[in-house]
Amino acid sequence: MSLDYLNDAVARGDNEALIRYVRLHVGDGDDQQGRTEIDKAWVQALKVLLDVPPTDRQFIVDTLANKDQATLAHLFFSLHFHLVNASGEWIHDGRL
Repeated sequence: MSLDYLNDAVARGDNEALIRYVRLHVGDGDDQQGRTEIDKAWVQALKVLLDVPPTDRQFIVDTLANKDQATLAHLFFSLHFHLVNASGEWIHDGRL
């Protein structure tokens, strides 16, 4: 899928096309595998927080308040891949 395809999907408001792109990308071309990869990150994040460990909430608040949207989007994807990798079930080479 090309950048033009993704920009066209944005212009049409076709969020499903964007989500499908992400699923195919993280699933190495397999939509269902992509769903599984995305779920791994959510599960891993939840497992880490179940014991309610102390966290640096101010860092999060400051980051969200002071960083631009592009940086936050990159952080989002980096955190996703970090959490999938931490699940121990990483199907990718670890490079963005």
